[in-house]
Amino acid sequence: MTTDRAGLAEFLRLRREALTPADVGLAPGSRRRTAGLRREEVALLAGMSTDYYSRLEQQRGPHPSEQMLGAIARALHLSLDERDHLFRLAGQHPPDRITHDDHVGPGMMRIVDRLADTPAMVVNSAGETLFQTPPAIALVGDEMHLNGYNRSIAYRWFTDSVTRQRFPAEDHELHSRAHTARLREAVTRQGKSSRAAAIADALLAHSAEFSEYWQHHDVATRLTDQRKRLLHPELGLIEVNCQTLVDPATTHVLLVYTATPGSDSHQKLAMLAAVGVS
Repeated sequence: MTTDRAGLAEFLRLRREALTPADVGLAPGSRRRTAGLRREEVALLAGMSTDYYSRLEQQRGPHPSEQMLGAIARALHLSLDERDHLFRLAGQHPPDRITHDDHVGPGMMRIVDRLADTPAMVVNSAGETLFQTPPAIALVGDEMHLNGYNRSIAYRWFTDSVTRQRFPAEDHELHSRAHTARLREAVTRQGKSSRAAAIADALLAHSAEFSEYWQHHDVATRLTDQRKRLLHPELGLIEVNCQTLVDPATTHVLLVYTATPGSDSHQKLAMLAAVGVS
């Protein structure tokens, strides 16, 4: 497929101008001469440089990767049809809607935009993080830019010892069971051609521990309660309540981490902005 530079530039400009700062959780600011969002605001939301995004609108930009296009689609709150159109204009085949569920819908993004000061993240059925607020990155690390099977928390849990260091040792068994059960449920729902199935096959080949839990055939997706204990490298133990919101159209899950007001953990969550990325 070839890139339609003119069509891509026009589509990006029109979708950008159709949004207001309030639509994406930004302050309106003053002396706005541009209709809708500014280019630098879209770039900020998409996690790219203003120059990179501006060149796309000026018909002289590079050929954006699937990852970049996905980030732009989320920043502009595109629907699935609009996301697919964006990919085609950029000369890319749209992701398969059945086996690849990476696109965070505009409704979910509107909710996340209003949680900018709260640790919150959106994950798909394969346990891959699709979006994080800055406090969530400070709490658990940047999980949005991982590649391959490492994008999945289930895969990292059974193959990367550093991942487990973020949780007390006495909680590891519960997390192992929960990650395995959620992956099992995703494979059953999405089929053997899904990304969840590929992750499960890779784990069966490389992790004896995962294979043992897999044989139990647990399918409950909530083996632990809504309380979680995290070990932050600078702030130490943080006890949080994990509230979940499921998008029935995509099975994406929004995770929101809070703590009891007045508690030590509540104070530590407030300090995340100061300590930065963990």
